[in-house]
Amino acid sequence: MTKHGAILALLTLLFSLRVLGQMLVAFFGVAWLPPMPAWFSGLIPYPTLLTIQLVMLILMTKIVRDVWRGDGFFARTPSLRGPRFLVAFSALYAASMVARYVITMASYPEMRWFGGAIPISFHFVLAGFLFVLGRYYGRS
Repeated sequence: MTKHGAILALLTLLFSLRVLGQMLVAFFGVAWLPPMPAWFSGLIPYPTLLTIQLVMLILMTKIVRDVWRGDGFFARTPSLRGPRFLVAFSALYAASMVARYVITMASYPEMRWFGGAIPISFHFVLAGFLFVLGRYYGRS
């Protein structure tokens, strides 16, 4: 196990809890979680979004497994530019989510401070995953 593997596992767990939470609201109408509009913007129909999220979780789990064990396709360091690209992309991704939050809160004052924050905050989880993966690849 590497520290990168452990952090990637934690980020994957957080994202899986977000997906599970939204599924509980969508399919079972649980009342103790925020309502469906709080979970996503609606730009992508939920069945499509759920499919994308499940594919992402499968890929993230495979990456975690390989990095955790230090063996497998995703444990191999890509080209010299790969790690730098992942770190830079993750920073750009996180910065775009900061901008999204600011624009959302400025455009919809009734949502301040936490309205619509679930999707945005979990994009930070995904950006963190890419950042840690980039750091893992750039470690040597």
